[in-house]
Amino acid sequence: MTTMTQNHKAKHCNSMAEVRQHIDALDQRIVALMAERSGYMTQAARIKQDVNQVHDQDRIDFIVDRVKAMAREMGAPDAVIEAAYRAMIDASIAFEHDEFARLRQEV
Repeated sequence: MTTMTQNHKAKHCNSMAEVRQHIDALDQRIVALMAERSGYMTQAARIKQDVNQVHDQDRIDFIVDRVKAMAREMGAPDAVIEAAYRAMIDASIAFEHDEFARLRQEV
């Protein structure tokens, strides 16, 4: 696995206002990335030929294992990353099911 070159450490804050300002800025970036990720879920729904392909347990296990390793490498709590990713994956699967059905209704 390649090591990330960016600094992933939280900046020192002297007040809750500073903490919240940094969290709000991160949320902006996280939502933008999640929106981009959702676009790929729409493409996956378009490309997959069978609704049974939407839930791919091997891929889920691979992603969770990979992000947990990344979290450990970056000094983040892997249990938090795993929980967040599992929730995001579950929501993404539901979204992809909806997209799969929507795309086939338009045909």
